[in-house]
This record gives sequence, structure tokens and C-alpha cells, in this order.
Amino acid sequence: MMNVTVIGAGIGGLTAALSLHAAGIDVRVYESAGEMKAIGFGINLQPNAARELMELGLGEALAETAIETTELRYYNKLGQLIWSEPRGGRAGYAWPQYAIGRSDLQMILLDAVKARIGAENIRTGHHLVSFEQDGSGVTAHFIERGSGRRLPSARSDACVGCDGIHSVVRAQLYPGEGPPVGSGRVQWRGVVEAEPFLDGRTHATMGFSGQRAVIYPMSRKAADRGRSRMSWVVIPPAPAANRNATGGRKVSNDLVVEPFKHWNFSWLDFASLIRRTGEIYEYHEVDRNPLPRWSFGRVTLLGDAAHPMRPTGAQAGSQAVVDARVLAFALASTAPPEQALEQYDVQRRPTMNALTLRNRELGPAAVMELAEQRAPRGFSKIEEVISRCELEEIALTYKAEAGLDPTSLNQRPTLTVRRDVPLPR
Repeated sequence: MMNVTVIGAGIGGLTAALSLHAAGIDVRVYESAGEMKAIGFGINLQPNAARELMELGLGEALAETAIETTELRYYNKLGQLIWSEPRGGRAGYAWPQYAIGRSDLQMILLDAVKARIGAENIRTGHHLVSFEQDGSGVTAHFIERGSGRRLPSARSDACVGCDGIHSVVRAQLYPGEGPPVGSGRVQWRGVVEAEPFLDGRTHATMGFSGQRAVIYPMSRKAADRGRSRMSWVVIPPAPAANRNATGGRKVSNDLVVEPFKHWNFSWLDFASLIRRTGEIYEYHEVDRNPLPRWSFGRVTLLGDAAHPMRPTGAQAGSQAVVDARVLAFALASTAPPEQALEQYDVQRRPTMNALTLRNRELGPAAVMELAEQRAPRGFSKIEEVISRCELEEIALTYKAEAGLDPTSLNQRPTLTVRRDVPLPR
């Protein structure tokens, strides 16, 4: 039986483990951190990702935990509606769109991995330092994080780097790449529970490129109590001090409220929500330049290790899930592993490279930029500022680039497959 080493136990790594196991491939996950935990901010699972997780048998857990997003709305800085569209089933998809706490999703995936491949096959505290490969396999070398003590190496038929934007696997494949690329801006993020806004299931984005905010509900349990647990992120007008840092420090509510103190609208008391948020963290907006290839022999990259992108269009986590499923399908249906990883690379990398660059241009949020450029003081009718045709074109183009066209997604064959071809030795 083929066996694969997965480096990193984030969303991409755990989904890869589940997908490989479902495909009849042995897998072991190595995580640098000594303890498995995730931050509590939200993540959006687009229908393409929801499909894959539901086909892995996680549909019930997602439905019990997440909010099924019904609508996406874009507003200008005055709170005037620019564009709205239905999401998930209301938009013609055969699968929902979910908003869920990142830590909740992490635990759903982790519990499933432990149950299916065994808790002993998730090795925490194993920090990858290097790997080497030959014609018959890959050897990964680890140390214990903190002490630096050498740990036993792992030998497998293939190795998948799912170790995030600071990937050790990527750094060995591209030793001269350097740090992540900063946009020069920061993000402030928080989670707050309050009364629901609009229908309690809407994802709202406000502002323009120079100052914007995103907020959405993400907890089914809170909704069942008549409340809304919301994840929000704001990008203030002031530039970041360090363009390449990733941040993670706490900041004061007063600092965050100041640029948004007038953003209290009839449909959302946003500035007040910021004031009521318990803890707010600062992160620098970063990504990496697209790569000319991900796969080298029996080693490849996945998720943020392969295509870290700016959080425009809520795509990073969803695309990592799709990566994992395409990778498992390739390894299960193609031999030898080198050929399978090349197939995965060819199928996923060009699309993700284009999406990474598109997200630097605001992606579907470009409608807010047009509104700011053409009507900085607001408008009486959006159609007098941006035509319906322009609005629809921006939305449809981004969906096509992200693999989110409803018809194509609904008609695409399943990626569920089991390997029935013995691995050549």
C-alpha cells in the first residue's frame, strides 16, 4: 500500500489526511506545534470546499456547528448597498456555503482524522528540518520544537508540505525565496457575540481598498440561542510599519475604533461591535508570489505552503480543501507517485497562481472600489454609478477563476476514488 507523509496539521493537512485515507492510502501527519489548537476567528467554506468535506462524511458535523451563508453583500463606506447575491443553495449550488470558527473546523477535522487513521498517526511536536528523496521514496527529518532534540526520521512513498506560509518544505524547494510579500497594510481581527444583523446569515463587506471591513456570523449554537457570534476583520487606512511581518499582537479597542467610529449604519452598528469585542489582534496582510511548480519528484506543496493569498474573496481555506482532494485523487488513480504529483501540479497550480494575483486586485470586492472612485460621496441609485452588467461581470468572472461556477461545480464528477493499483517497487 502506498504511504504518504503529510507535514502540517492545519486545515489543508488534516483534509489531505482524510482524503488520502479515504482513497486507500496510508498516511501519517507530522505537526510542528506541541499542542493542536487554532485561533477562534472565522473561515468561509465556499460550496466547492463544502462539497469535498461533505463527501468525506463531515456534512452533519458542519451543519450542527456552522452558519449556512445565504447572501453576500457589498456596501460603500456610507453603508449603502452596492451589490448583493445569493449564496449556496439559493445560488443554484448543490452544496451550501458555510461560515465557521476556524478552531471549530480544526476540531471537526482532527476528530475525524483520529477516528479514521488513529491518534498515533498524528505526531505533534515534530518540526521538519529537511527532507531528501530518491527513486523509491522520501525521508523527512525532524527535531523536537523547543529543545532541538533530534527525532526519528520518516520514510514514505511521497511527502506533502502543508506547513503554511512559512513552509519548511517550500523553503527547501526554493531556498532563495525570502520572506512573505507584504501589501503594506495591516488587518485587525476580532470575534464578538451580539444580536443578529440583517437575516443572521449574511456575509457583509464594506468600504473600499483604502479602508474596508468584513463581518459575518459563524456559529449555529449562538443562532439557536437567538444570538450571533460574528467574526470581523478591518483594514484601516494607515499603512503597516513592516511590510513583511505577519504580526499576531493584541491591539486596543480604541485604536481600532478610531478609523471606523462613524461606521454605524441602519442595518449594522459596526463601530459599537468593535468596542464590545473582547480581544483584537493585528496581522500584516501578506502573501507570496506564484511559483513555477509545486511538485518535485515525490514531494509537493498544498494550501498556504503552495499558494498563500490575501483574504479577498474568502478563498484560502476552501482552496486548500480542494487541493487535498485533487491530490488524493491523483495519487489514487495514477502511478507512479512522481507522475501523480505532476498531474496534481498541472491541474491546480495555474488556477491558484491566477487567483493569488487576482486577489491582490481585490477580487470580487472590486465593486466597492468602483463605487468609491465614481461616487465617493455616495449615490441615490447604484445603477447610476455602476451598471448592472459591470456588477454581474465582476462576480461571474471571479467565480469562474475560483472554480465556483455553479453549473460546472454541480456537474463535475466526484473526486472520491480508491487506489486499486499496487505501487511498483
